[in-house]
Amino acid sequence: MNGHFSDNTGINPLVLCENRRGFSILNISSAIFDCSAPDLDSCPDESLPEFAFIGRSNVGKSSLLNLLAGEQGLARVSPTPGFTKFINFFTMNNCWRLVDLPGYGFAKIARRDSARFNQSVFDYLENRPNLCLVFALIESGLEPQEIDLEFVEWLVRHAVPFILVFTKADKVSADTAQTNIAAFTDRISAWFEKLPAVFACSATTRRGRPELLGVIADQIKAINTAANQAGASSESSPNPSLKALAQGNRKRRPDRNRPW
Repeated sequence: MNGHFSDNTGINPLVLCENRRGFSILNISSAIFDCSAPDLDSCPDESLPEFAFIGRSNVGKSSLLNLLAGEQGLARVSPTPGFTKFINFFTMNNCWRLVDLPGYGFAKIARRDSARFNQSVFDYLENRPNLCLVFALIESGLEPQEIDLEFVEWLVRHAVPFILVFTKADKVSADTAQTNIAAFTDRISAWFEKLPAVFACSATTRRGRPELLGVIADQIKAINTAANQAGASSESSPNPSLKALAQGNRKRRPDRNRPW
């Protein structure tokens, strides 16, 4: 298909997504575990757009991923903080990937690895060409944590597109959550011309699921639009690759907010 990226079958998976009868990102018909990668070189092929989720250990990431996927056993929920050690890939609806990144800040992991953050995660965030957007998870029941602020600052400095997702909204009062969210955004406001998109969610009440999946749907639509425009601009030009389209898409975020 001229103007669209494709996998090794020659079929554009995103077009299949859009053309499927009754298709909606909100309707997750399949969620398949791909692999666990210890480093960037071990990641799967770059044929699909990827949406990565990361946060401080025990932020409720696994529960949120299971909520989004509609699969309670998709991401293992462990009572031990820092359980996720590898970069885990899941293919959703055969057309995009959900990426479960290791949490940061767990003391035992930090001492053993002599780092607060996982270097393989940094390599992935900086160099994965088909990464479209990062969902940075923050616990809504806590006042701004320095380790979360440090990680968000890293995302800003390295021009990684992201949104903020405040988890466990059901665990605290609405006033407390709003106060903590306002305090966090106030701490980072000087880094932006306009703040990134902010969402509150709860895996228990299912709050935020349609909004977060809607963000993913908008990103996939933007990639397809860019592909169509690239194809229409010159029929004689080679089909744009997913790498090029995703890299271009990474220059945008929902609401066109930019941290740089």
